[in-house]
Amino acid sequence: MMEAIKKKMQMLKLDKENALDRAEQAEAEQKQAEERSKQLEDELAAMQKKLKGTEDELDKYSEALKDAQEKLELAEKKAADVSIRVGDGFNPHI
Repeated sequence: MMEAIKKKMQMLKLDKENALDRAEQAEAEQKQAEERSKQLEDELAAMQKKLKGTEDELDKYSEALKDAQEKLELAEKKAADVSIRVGDGFNPHI
């Protein structure tokens, strides 16, 4: 009977040691996962900042393109007006 109790206690001690080992392993894995999560959050923040800069640059170039198109349309209208005058034989010296 005493031998069975000693054997049972050894089994319980082994189970406890195994459980502690698994708990340590789980804690180490959790720490690694948290570090990876933090790294990914930092990368995401950097990408969001870069995206914001790219969007701001796009807005700037879009505005510049709009201005250039308006100037081109105005220049084309002036050129068309001059062409009409010349084509009609408009001569201010007559």
